[in-house]
Amino acid sequence: MVETDRMAAMEETGNGAAGHGFSFDAPPAGDSPSVAGWTPDGQPAAEAAVAVPDEEAVIAAIATVFDPEIPVNIYELGLIYAIDLHRDGTVRVEMTLTAPNCPSAQELPAQVQEAVRTVPGVTDATVEIVWDPPWDMSRMSDDARLSLNMF
Repeated sequence: MVETDRMAAMEETGNGAAGHGFSFDAPPAGDSPSVAGWTPDGQPAAEAAVAVPDEEAVIAAIATVFDPEIPVNIYELGLIYAIDLHRDGTVRVEMTLTAPNCPSAQELPAQVQEAVRTVPGVTDATVEIVWDPPWDMSRMSDDARLSLNMF
């Protein structure tokens, strides 16, 4: 009883926890408390707010882009060399073309970038054309070969 009276007196005079800016209230349900910008699982709070985009969803988006001269999507053709997913939602794609003088050199990277940007969680996408290693037919998937009657 004495302790309760002492705490009540401290609160009234501003000498208690509330008078010093402390709160003992639990966070609202669903909120994830953070301490000094860190989540309970040790991630910076700003990074935890954005999820890494799903790689399968990015691949599915890229697979909607077709080479205008070949009736196969560019993922199955083996034109995608790397997909880098970042915690901030950015995606970097390295791709090549079937030939350095490919007439689709301008439009294909733009189509890939546009397709990737539609994936939930993607905040931005960049596409870089690379020439090393050079593309050859061995990079094509079995599905691509089958659709082109190459077996």
